[in-house]
Amino acid sequence: MTDIGPRPRSLPIAPKAPPARRDLPLADQSRPIDQQWRPIYAVWEITLHCDLACRHCGSRAGKERPGELSTAECLDLVDQMADLGVKEVTLIGGEAYLREDWTDIIRHVRKRGMICTTTTGGRNLTLERAMAAKEAGLQGASVSIDGLEELHDQLRGVKGSWRSAMQSFENLRKAGIPFSANTQISRPALKQIEATFDHLMDQGIHSWQVQLTVAMGRAADEPDLLIEPWQVLEVMPMLARIQAKAKPRKVRLWPGNNIGYFGPYESVLRGSLPRGHMASCGAGRSTLGIEADGTIKGCPSLPTSDWAGGTIREHSLKDIWERSDKLRYTRDRTVDDLWGYCRDCYYNDTCRAGCSWTTHVLFGKAGNNPFCHHRALELLREGKRERIVRTQPAPGEPFDFGRFDIVLEDWPADELARAKEVVRTGEGWISQ
Repeated sequence: MTDIGPRPRSLPIAPKAPPARRDLPLADQSRPIDQQWRPIYAVWEITLHCDLACRHCGSRAGKERPGELSTAECLDLVDQMADLGVKEVTLIGGEAYLREDWTDIIRHVRKRGMICTTTTGGRNLTLERAMAAKEAGLQGASVSIDGLEELHDQLRGVKGSWRSAMQSFENLRKAGIPFSANTQISRPALKQIEATFDHLMDQGIHSWQVQLTVAMGRAADEPDLLIEPWQVLEVMPMLARIQAKAKPRKVRLWPGNNIGYFGPYESVLRGSLPRGHMASCGAGRSTLGIEADGTIKGCPSLPTSDWAGGTIREHSLKDIWERSDKLRYTRDRTVDDLWGYCRDCYYNDTCRAGCSWTTHVLFGKAGNNPFCHHRALELLREGKRERIVRTQPAPGEPFDFGRFDIVLEDWPADELARAKEVVRTGEGWISQ
């Protein structure tokens, strides 16, 4: 049994989200660069209502948000997305199917010519719901799987959730909806990831997305769920091993935006991208995040308190996209906005510290990312490594975060030897 400890008694399973922020300022005019960038991909939380209680949930989903958009408002927002140039919309929650009009939203997304997919925990994705989604035009679904059965159930907070997720694959298959899976790489799950992928391939997935568990929401309450920065030395060769198994089975391995960066496996894992490698954060340039009350962000994962650009109840989507400084952030960011190790890194102008979400929720600001393969390799050559230490707890609200410090330390001698061997061979584990 994998022991990740009991759930903290003080953990608020489903806190009430605050109302949408009002009167957020917009610039008087849009600029040519703001009109140049358009969101290709939108991730839309259509409700915060959820039927799971995941220990790593960044949004602390459970209860509906106050003032979630009406059906009419949702359909109008679909029109605004299409007019702005969005090509694909992924519906999430909470749990998207718990919203009674979710098929109406799917149908209108498809009517406006956009791809429509969903991401689900799969606890109650019944055959009836899957068939209704197919009839409405849903083109794909990704089921969240966090490890093998026992660990998955522990992390999801509901016993039996793994078996329900497996049944959701079968329901999607019967409904004729192509399906994939997504997995968070947490510290307890690290050594189960390969076996989890083998099982998912047998289920018939066409793609698999992985990302590191991030210190937001409930995950900020349990730092033991987070891998240490030096463990990317294990993660990256592991993913390369998985890629070698995935290609012959024609399963696409899709590393999330906080996986990497710029180590020896970059072309193996991201060679199919236009540049052949990772680029900087796309929030507010190619991606769009929407919360259930109409709050607009450049990325769905960014914490609302610091990254809300406006609400569609006060401004049009186009005006928020073009005139909010929160969505302009990555359009304007330069190397001078970086700090710490990232400021002087060889890849600073290309990477610009990678995933803004991952770093902001650690330090209260973006621009310095310790979860970097290149960085971990460079430190290893010096006999050094980094780990993170929580110095301030999260307050317990949706999309909240605490504070962490980076500790730079010498590698213990025995672990240093194992780390060098893992880097040299691409096999084995540093963690014992």
